[in-house]
Amino acid sequence: MDYYGGFEGLSRKIEIRCFCIDPSVKSSLRFLRTTPWAREKVESLYLYVLRQKAKQKSQLSKS
Repeated sequence: MDYYGGFEGLSRKIEIRCFCIDPSVKSSLRFLRTTPWAREKVESLYLYVLRQKAKQKSQLSKS
């Protein structure tokens, strides 16, 4: 979560109430476990970041 700038950074990337209003790890996990559409958004962001990191690493190794 630090990579995204904590809850504030996550709330800018994904506008989900559990990240914007009184966020905590416990409440966010509870919400994401019970809300498939929100979990999909978070998983998509995570996979996007992984692809970007791999792309950057690949570009650095080519240099």
